[in-house]
Amino acid sequence: MTILGIPFGLQLFKMAGLALWPFGHDVQSDVSDGGCLSILMNVIWVLFGGIEIAFLHIGFGLICCLTIVGIPFGMQHFKMAVLAFVPFGKKIS
Repeated sequence: MTILGIPFGLQLFKMAGLALWPFGHDVQSDVSDGGCLSILMNVIWVLFGGIEIAFLHIGFGLICCLTIVGIPFGMQHFKMAVLAFVPFGKKIS
């Protein structure tokens, strides 16, 4: 594993934790967001697959919101779409 892969792997664990327990958690901007480095990492993330993951969560959120029972799950998918698009500089509280 390369040194560059470690921060991206940590963001995947952050997304996996939110996917496992989505209810009761919120995605917020971190106070110490990392500055220019987090912007650069977010651009790399978007170019190498982040936008596809975000669009998938938006699509699944729209599908879930078609029924009344699925609306809470759809809202969680929209929350995960924000984290999937720009994970660096975000925290889960």
